[in-house]
Amino acid sequence: MAEELVAKKESWIDSTRAYLNDIRSEMKRVTWPSRLQVQSTTLVVIFAVFLFAAYFKIVDQIIDSTVVRLYSILSK
Repeated sequence: MAEELVAKKESWIDSTRAYLNDIRSEMKRVTWPSRLQVQSTTLVVIFAVFLFAAYFKIVDQIIDSTVVRLYSILSK
């Protein structure tokens, strides 16, 4: 039983070492964006968020006013 635990521990250590080596080699192949690219895409995302927020605000107001009108018409 102790031999099995030692074998499992060695297997776990070897597989962890192989995993970390794979990560290291994969990270060497990554092309990181430049600071300018990150800034420009961040601005695009921020702009898109505000655009969608404005769109949903307008749609929400239209739906709200429609529901209130329908409620006032049907409650007479």
